[in-house]
Formats: sequence, structure tokens, C-alpha cells
Amino acid sequence: MEDKNLQPNEFWPWVHDRIKHWLEARRNLLVTFCELSNVKDFDDKNLHQGRLLQTFCQQLVDYISEGHFEIFEQLINEGHLFNDSEALASGKKLLPAIYSLTDVILDFNDKYLATDDLSSLTIDLSKLGENLAQRFEIEDSMVNTLHSEHYQQILIPKKPAN
Repeated sequence: MEDKNLQPNEFWPWVHDRIKHWLEARRNLLVTFCELSNVKDFDDKNLHQGRLLQTFCQQLVDYISEGHFEIFEQLINEGHLFNDSEALASGKKLLPAIYSLTDVILDFNDKYLATDDLSSLTIDLSKLGENLAQRFEIEDSMVNTLHSEHYQQILIPKKPAN
């Protein structure tokens, strides 16, 4: 969002809508992850499995990218807009953990874009699931710290100084 002159009660709903969209993308990612996880024997000749894996990898990259290039940036902007230095400090402390998990998650994507060998996919999906769960927990903490906590301030505007 480009307009730097927005008031908190204008900015918060816009960020909230972006977060809802992003969390819907997370839900779709998890649905595809579960479909892949239910496959017991991956066959590199099975076109459905190949398409499902491609879809999952694309959803994974889209979700990660939206978080990094939009959601986290807007959460930090919201912290500044609300002059919430405590939340900003807490949110910024979470970013390194998110970034380190991003590298692991993108390694999965890179591996399966470059190979047709699906022999280790079941093991890799299990590891990826653990990393995604960790990341989602940290992301949720960041959203709670830098967004959800401001909801009351939107409902109850500050009174102007006399």
C-alpha cells in the first residue's frame, strides 16, 4: 500500500484482508500437502502425482513469497503506524527464525523441480511438514504481535489531547 498518510483505522483493515488471503493460501497449501502425504508409493511415471507435486511446489513458493514480500513488510509498517515499539522489537526478533526455515523449505522446492526421482519424497515430505509447522507457529506469533493486538485500538480510538 503506497499511501503513507493513512490512519491506523484505514490501514489495519487493508492489512487484515491481506492476511486473510495469505492464510487461505496456507490452507490450500496444507490441503495439497495432505494429498501428497497420503500417497504411499510415489511413481515418477504417474502423471497425477507429478502434477500434484508441481502444484504443491508452486503453492509453496507463492505462499513463502507473499509472506516475505508483502505480509511481513506490512506487519512491520503497521507496527510503525501504531507507534508500537515493543511489538516491532518482538516481530523483528521472529524474522531470523522465519528466514532460516524459508531456506529449508525452498531447498525442498528446488530439489523436486530438478529431479524426477521421487524415492525420497515421503521422507522429505515428513521433514518439510515439521518445518512448515514450526514456520506457521512463528508466523502466527508475528501476526498476533504486530496485527491482532491492534484490533482494540481500531475499535476504541484514542481521544485527542486537550
